[in-house]
Amino acid sequence: MVKRIGLMTSGGDCPGLNTAIRAVVKSAINNYGYEVIGFRDGYRGLVENRFVKMKLSDVSGILDKGGTILGTTNRYNPFAVTVDKDGEKTVKDMSDRIVDTLKMHDIDCLVVIGGDATINYANRLIEEKGINIVAIPKTIENDIYGTDMSFGFMTAVNTATYAIDKLHSTAESHHRVMILEVMGRFAGWVALEAGIAGGADVILIPEIPYDINKVARAIFERRNKGKSFSIIVMSAGAKPEGGITEPVNNGNGNGNYTMPYEGTSAFLARELEKLTSLECRITVLGYLQRGGEPSPYDRILATRFGASAVNIINKGEFNRMVCVDHEQINSIPIKEIAGKVRKVPVNSELIQIARYMGVSFGD
Repeated sequence: MVKRIGLMTSGGDCPGLNTAIRAVVKSAINNYGYEVIGFRDGYRGLVENRFVKMKLSDVSGILDKGGTILGTTNRYNPFAVTVDKDGEKTVKDMSDRIVDTLKMHDIDCLVVIGGDATINYANRLIEEKGINIVAIPKTIENDIYGTDMSFGFMTAVNTATYAIDKLHSTAESHHRVMILEVMGRFAGWVALEAGIAGGADVILIPEIPYDINKVARAIFERRNKGKSFSIIVMSAGAKPEGGITEPVNNGNGNGNYTMPYEGTSAFLARELEKLTSLECRITVLGYLQRGGEPSPYDRILATRFGASAVNIINKGEFNRMVCVDHEQINSIPIKEIAGKVRKVPVNSELIQIARYMGVSFGD
């Protein structure tokens, strides 16, 4: 019988984390009488045993707050922690500390709220350490395999769409090409949906390598039709044709990646100015997409995920991730999603609709 559960947030922050925390704590205490132990700063808190016993009062008033009251980090791999011993840095597997911490607190199941790296580490803890885990998917990029939607995504799309709306007037006034760079290392969901919602003329995503000459042609075609400005929305991981398509580990052992080519808005702007002799201006939204209050959609989704996670724990259905499947909440074994990325299908309805609207993908 479950009596006590652990709770942590890990990876990059996003709107809706506090909403999910609130849903887990309230459902666990009100419905099942569970005790909830929150661990600070993701897996680091589990390794270092930094915790707080959570009460209903701790989650009062946080439904609409951005960030996470438990803290988070996306620079910590519990299986490869850099430690300083006698002035010499070494990498050490600290995952046994997590096992000890959970045993110390008599935790029957750990709820992890995170993205792809968080879920990958969770799968290793399940397989190698025998820990009971239930995962809740969150990410700005909406790239978690096995779920139609992750909370945080729609708020990011809203933020990016507002940015496009504001760029339109200045682009038209100065007859410029405005490039908006949004998050999306390996999946272009934010750029695609915000680009459609904001009326972008060109959308560049990682799934469709672009030809810089075709992007320039799309801009010239608009000018020939009397449109003196263009709006380009691109994912941070968008790449030109012939670029390297595979991510490489940056060597620090923390599960983060860098792209081995220059696929950002700076490269695109420089090359477009050479080809078109038009002024190109860049706006990189960056962490603005992660901040602020969650949208109503994300508040509802995070609440559904949090409550459902506790429900499946009560059923004894461990080692699963809650998910959305055709608008219904369901769950899927974590081992089936670990290491996979949910990318935009190049023949998807959204891409076809964008093409019907005259949007160029640079291909």
